[in-house]
Amino acid sequence: MKSESVPMEPSALLALQRATHATLQVLAAELADLELTASEINALANLADGRGRTVSQLGAAVGSRPTTLTSVLDRLERRGHITRGPRAGDRRAVVVELTESGRLAAATIRRTLAELEERALGALPPEAVTGFHTVLQALTEESS
Repeated sequence: MKSESVPMEPSALLALQRATHATLQVLAAELADLELTASEINALANLADGRGRTVSQLGAAVGSRPTTLTSVLDRLERRGHITRGPRAGDRRAVVVELTESGRLAAATIRRTLAELEERALGALPPEAVTGFHTVLQALTEESS
């Protein structure tokens, strides 16, 4: 008896991984002058709105545990892009805030992200982009 090969459906997760890798390569090239790692870019992009965040809040936003995020924050602080200090009323919580150089780097990162997103997704119908965000949210909730 001959076994017939059934074509496998393309894996959405493998496609997402390829897209993530390609996106990170483009970002690294376009932001090379900032001399930041992908993790540092992610952290600054999530702080770009100017609101300080606790390490736990920032970790949730970037998809990283606070212990993993600490080394990223150490590097950003050494470069003068962020400050860390106690939160008013709760000295146990550490708040991360952008410095002036951090705000400039974060603005460049956000602008580059917006331009890349427009190039990649701009021609798609809005409902396709909305569906994409729905899928990303489902994957994020599954892994939390």
